[in-house]
Amino acid sequence: MASTAYDFQDSSLANFDVIMWYNTTKRPLPWISSSLIDLGSLPSAMNMICRALIDVLTVSSSNFESGGLVPYMVSVKERRMWAAHVVGEGRMEGEGHFIWMVMRAAVWNAFLEYLLRRPVRMTLEFTGEMPSPQTLVRGSDDASKLGALCFPLVLLQLFPVILTSLVYEKQQKLTIMMKMHGLGDAPYWVISYLYFLIICSLYILCFVAFGLLAGLTFFTLNSVSIQLVFYFLHLNLLISSAFLLEKLFDNVKTVSVVGFILVLGSWIFSVALFTRLFEDASFPRSYLIAMELFPGLSLYRGLYDFHEYSKQALKLGTDGIRWRSLRDKNSGMKEVLMIMAAEWAVFLVISYCANKYTASEGCGRLFRRSQKTTSSFDKSHSQLKEPGVLVQLDKQDIDQEIEKVQQLLSGPTSGYPVISDKLQKTYPAQDGNPEKHAVKSLSLAIAHGECFGLLGPNGAGKTSSISMLTGLTKPSSGTAFIGGLDLRTQMKEIYASMGVCPQHDLLWDTLTGREHLNFYGRLKNLTGANLSQAVDDSLAKVNLLRGGDADKLSMQYSGGMKRRLSLAISLIGDPKVVYLDEPSTGLDPASRNLLWDAVSQAKQNRAIILTTHSMEEAEHLCDRIGIFVDGSLQCLGSPDELKHRYGGTYVFTMSTSPKNEKDVEELAKNLSKNAKRTYHISGTQKFEIPKADVKLSDVFQYVKVARKRFTVKAWEIADTTMEDVFIKVARESSMST
Repeated sequence: MASTAYDFQDSSLANFDVIMWYNTTKRPLPWISSSLIDLGSLPSAMNMICRALIDVLTVSSSNFESGGLVPYMVSVKERRMWAAHVVGEGRMEGEGHFIWMVMRAAVWNAFLEYLLRRPVRMTLEFTGEMPSPQTLVRGSDDASKLGALCFPLVLLQLFPVILTSLVYEKQQKLTIMMKMHGLGDAPYWVISYLYFLIICSLYILCFVAFGLLAGLTFFTLNSVSIQLVFYFLHLNLLISSAFLLEKLFDNVKTVSVVGFILVLGSWIFSVALFTRLFEDASFPRSYLIAMELFPGLSLYRGLYDFHEYSKQALKLGTDGIRWRSLRDKNSGMKEVLMIMAAEWAVFLVISYCANKYTASEGCGRLFRRSQKTTSSFDKSHSQLKEPGVLVQLDKQDIDQEIEKVQQLLSGPTSGYPVISDKLQKTYPAQDGNPEKHAVKSLSLAIAHGECFGLLGPNGAGKTSSISMLTGLTKPSSGTAFIGGLDLRTQMKEIYASMGVCPQHDLLWDTLTGREHLNFYGRLKNLTGANLSQAVDDSLAKVNLLRGGDADKLSMQYSGGMKRRLSLAISLIGDPKVVYLDEPSTGLDPASRNLLWDAVSQAKQNRAIILTTHSMEEAEHLCDRIGIFVDGSLQCLGSPDELKHRYGGTYVFTMSTSPKNEKDVEELAKNLSKNAKRTYHISGTQKFEIPKADVKLSDVFQYVKVARKRFTVKAWEIADTTMEDVFIKVARESSMST
C-alpha cells in the first residue's frame, strides 16, 4: 500500500515530543528517546531524523506478539507525518527498510522496559514476516504491471492508421471516382466502416488471445466478457472519431503527424497526470468524467481499472473485475463504458451530417484544376435576360442547336445519349461579390458515336458544365437527359451507364490493373464470366493485356500505362456516355498516339465528351467542337467548319534577329495591305493574311528576295489552325463585352 502524507504543521501535535498509548487507557507510556534506539553502525546522519508517535492497536501483555502495529514517522525537519503499513518480510512500502528497522527497535525497547519495569537495551538483528492466514499464491506478474502503461499505446496506434487511410482516399479523389462509377455515399461509408471494424477486431482478438495464452493476470483474472465489450466500444469510438476528423484534413502527411501527436499526447498526459487525478480522492469526480470524454483518456481509465483489479486479485486471491464490480463506487469502468457508447453514437451522427453537407463541394473538386474562380470575361456575348433563363442571340449555329434540342425533346431521343436543355448554373453572391453565372442556358445534343470537344479558357464554364452532367453539382435551372434519364431525379441510374476518365490518374498504388477493372466492373453490376470477359476486353482495347501488364501493381506503371488504365476504367461496363478530362496530358507522343487510337475505337459505341487544352488533340479526336467563353457556347461545329468560318486567312510566320523586325513587317505589308500582325516576341512575328490577297507562289518569291537582304532564321505559311480559331473566338468575345 502506498504511503500517505499528513501535514501537522498547524496541529498541536507538532509541539509535543513522541508519546505512546495502548488500548484505550489514558496512562502515558515512557518517553521514547534516542537512548532506546540502538543505531549500531547506522550513519551519523540518521541520528534524530525520525522520532515516532506509536499507536498500538488492541495490544496488551497477553496478546502483544499477535497485535497489529501501525507505525507513524514524524520528520522533525519537514514537520510532516508519514504513515505506512507493514508488509511481508519486514518491508514497508513508501519508506526505506533502513528506517523501519530503527522504528521497530524503538518500539520493542519501549515495551520491554514498560513490561519488565527496568531499563532494557536490545539491538534488532533481523526481522521476520508477520504470520497471516493462508492465501492463494499466484506468483508475480511483472508483464501485467506494465499493462496500464504500455497497452494504451498498443491500442491507440490503430487511430492514425484508420485516419490516414480515409484521408488518402480523399486526397487521391478515389471516393469521388467511385461515386461517379455508381457507388453511393451510404454504401461507401458502411463498407469502409465494416472493413475497419473487422480489421481492428482481428487485431484486438489477437491482442487478448496473446495475453490469455501468455498467462498475464491483466487478462486472466479479469472477466473476458467485460474486456471484449470494452474493446468493442473502444474500436467503434476510434473508427467514428477517425470518420469525423477526416473532414478536417486533405493531406496524408499532415494527418499522419497529427494522428500520432494525438496518440502520444494523450498517452503522456494520462501517464503523467491523469493517473494522479483519479487516485486523488479529493479531486472532483465530475472533472474526471469530463476529461474521460476524450477517447484516449477513457481508454486509459478502463485499462487502469483492469490493472488495479487484477493486481488486487493477485494479492488477495480473489477475482478481478466482474460485472458486479461496476457497482463499486471506486470503479470507473461503468462510466467509461457509458461514455464510449454515447460518444460512438454522437460521432457517427455528426460525421454523417458533415458528410452530407460537404459531399457536393468535395465532388466538385474532381475536375477543378489550377484555375481562377472568376473569368476574365464578366459579361456574356449578346444576351437576352428572361426570368431564370439566359438566351444567346445572333449565333446561327447555336440557334440551330437549340432548335434541334427542342425537336428531340418532343420526339424519340434514342440516337442521342446526351441532351442538355437550357442547363444553367449560378453561384450565389459571396463576400461582397455579385452572383456568378458559371453556365448560361446550355442547350446541346450529342449523338451516339460522336466525340464532342468542349474547349475554352480557364473559368469559362467547362468544369461547371461537366460537374452538372456527371451529377456532382445540381443545376440552378434547366436539366439534361443522359441515356433518356433525367439527371435531376434519376442520377443513381445514370451512374450505371456513365464512365469518367479524370485529368489525373485516380488509382490505388497497391492494386493491379486487373483488380482496378474488377472493382469498377462490379460497381457496374458485372459478375462472373461477364465481368472477366469485360475486364479482358477493356485491357485489350488499351493494350494492357499483353506482357503481364494487367497483373502489375499500378505503382509500377509508366505515365502512359496509367492513362490507358484510367481510360479502360471509364469504358468498363459499356457505358453509354464517357467523359474524358484532358486524357493525354503529360504523355509522350508514342503513348499519346496509343491513347488516341483507343479513344477513336471506343467512340463507335457511345457518346464521348472531351475537355482539353490541346487543339491538336481536339482536332484529331472530335467530330464536333464547342468553344465556351464566359459560361456560354460561342461557336459550334466540326474542326473544318470552324477553321473555314473563322479562318479565310493564311498565317505567315518569320523569325529573324530583332533588328530586322521592321523589314519583316514591311515584307508582310507588301504581300497584302490587309496583313495583320497577331504575334510578336524576340524577332519572331506572326501575321494573318487574307487568302484572297495573296498567292502562295508570291510568298515564296518575296521570301527568296528577303533572304538576300537579311538573315531569315525560319519561316512558314500555314492555313488557319484550331489554335488560331480558339484565340480569335476568345478575343472577339472579350472585345464584344
